[in-house]
Amino acid sequence: MPGWQGLILRVNLTKRKWVVQRLDPAVARDFIGGRGLAAKILWDELPPGVDPLSPHNKLIFAAGPLTGLPGPNFGKLVVAAKSPLTGGYGDGNIGSWAAVNLRKAGYDALVVEGRAERPVYIYIDGDKVEILDAGEYWGLNAWAVEEKLQKIHGRDAAVVTIGPAGENLVRFATVISQKGRSGGRPGMGAVMGSKNLKAVVVRGRGEIPLADKAQYQKLAVEAVKEGSSSPSYSFWMRQGTNSTVEWAQEASVLPAYNFTEGQFDEFSKIGGAMVEKFETDLKSCPLCFMACGHWVPAESGTVEVDYENIAMLGSNLGIGDLQKVAELNRIADTLGMDTISLGNVLGFVMEASERGLGDRLGFVVEWGDFEAARQLAYDTAYRRGVGDLLAEGVRRISERIGGEDFAIHVKGLEVSAYDCHAAPAMALAYATSPIGAHHKDAWVISWEVKTDRLGYTKEKAAKVVELQRIRGGWFETFVGCRFPWVEVGLSLDWYPKIFKAATGLDATPDYFNEVGDRIYALIRAFWIREYGWWSREMDMPPKKWFKQPLSKGPLKGARLDYDGYNKLLDYYYEIRGWDARGVPTRETLERLGLGYVAEQLSKFIEL
Repeated sequence: MPGWQGLILRVNLTKRKWVVQRLDPAVARDFIGGRGLAAKILWDELPPGVDPLSPHNKLIFAAGPLTGLPGPNFGKLVVAAKSPLTGGYGDGNIGSWAAVNLRKAGYDALVVEGRAERPVYIYIDGDKVEILDAGEYWGLNAWAVEEKLQKIHGRDAAVVTIGPAGENLVRFATVISQKGRSGGRPGMGAVMGSKNLKAVVVRGRGEIPLADKAQYQKLAVEAVKEGSSSPSYSFWMRQGTNSTVEWAQEASVLPAYNFTEGQFDEFSKIGGAMVEKFETDLKSCPLCFMACGHWVPAESGTVEVDYENIAMLGSNLGIGDLQKVAELNRIADTLGMDTISLGNVLGFVMEASERGLGDRLGFVVEWGDFEAARQLAYDTAYRRGVGDLLAEGVRRISERIGGEDFAIHVKGLEVSAYDCHAAPAMALAYATSPIGAHHKDAWVISWEVKTDRLGYTKEKAAKVVELQRIRGGWFETFVGCRFPWVEVGLSLDWYPKIFKAATGLDATPDYFNEVGDRIYALIRAFWIREYGWWSREMDMPPKKWFKQPLSKGPLKGARLDYDGYNKLLDYYYEIRGWDARGVPTRETLERLGLGYVAEQLSKFIEL
């Protein structure tokens, strides 16, 4: 199987044993890798209704056939499990040398099962696998642990770890690597913590088999050359995603005050120009030609910032000071919390205080109060006081104290940094994301603001599906970074050619799209199985965007139309081959080769 290593490493922490399993070529063909492989394993192997924080959940680190290869940014790894935040399928990708090393160690995926009696870490060096004591590292922040483990195992050993938030089972805890890299928004760090697994250390020295090595190298060089010759490349290297602050302000989609507004008066103090002015370093994921890791001073050191972090911990909280925003970012990264969900939680708390719900929380915190936000961030990671509630995420907080009308989440996952009062297609993208409200699967908003901004057309639903197929299907399976395509205009035509040179498979765009459709249908089936029921209400965006219009800016008065959105959702279901509830039809499942899924799903819901 050129491209694939053809092996899956399984480590059972309860039994303290590990085995190597052959990757079924049919699974590789039908699901490719990354998200596809992870979703397939979770569907096949998890008992329905399993507690995400129990030993029965499985934590999967899955690569794809392009992972670890030179070219346009193939240094990514998907980490997946049943989510403790949403109760459905959860995953995220993370740029890390662990992605490269896992492949060079000879594996396409690592599946972690069971739970260790005491804190441990997994050490992988080719066919040598050890489960080692991590007692002395438990309680340390993620950055400190990485430094200590690399002193022991060498700088060429890659580390993926958790911070105290993962240990304390914060439901939006992430996994951390290379200090600035965080992945697994729906609580993958909490799953790792629930297994008493502090870190995974990987060293790989082998080769990744290629179908046509010479052709692959030729295509990889040419693709990188094209991308780095883009007219937008220079500006990207100066500001990265941080320039989106200025763009979002102009487009009235910059989240402000818990997604109450789409503009923030102090945006210029936290935007891309300010990042460029104060930048101290620029770092990247492995095998990347367009680094996005812009480091700036925070109060306690330096930290890597990007648009999502700045918007959610800055404008969304009413904080217009880059150094203070960076400090909240640094706290989240070192302690192992998702910055997007943290920004939502703090924003919800501030609005709850404004609306007179402070007595239910036991405190009041005003917009822009950095000192209170910093303290609450620490309290959340360690589940101290009210932090024990905040660690549960926005959905559970609102269920406890009220405020569902301004709880900004979909299916329990907090919304990332684009306000959608005046962006119906982006609202649909959030609502139908396979992990809950996240932008990575269909960043349709840049297209939407240039077109029929306020329309509810079938074209918009089709665009969301198109982007989900590419972003959530192509890139999440072979596994690579979307930025070369999205930000510097690298043609999608490169990827089937590169894929063929690596694997020997004559992969067309239609092939990738069908794989993406198969994965989306399987993940939707997983959600339905785990919930035991389903309704189109599960695919609705936050209530605030319907009920509370924008009060400032050029789109003042804009809000989502409920009937218009439902029409958009109907178009989406029609294109996907799902019924009016949002359930894949039996015909669709069978067409995608998922007849076995239909048989099991029919036990939980009528098809």
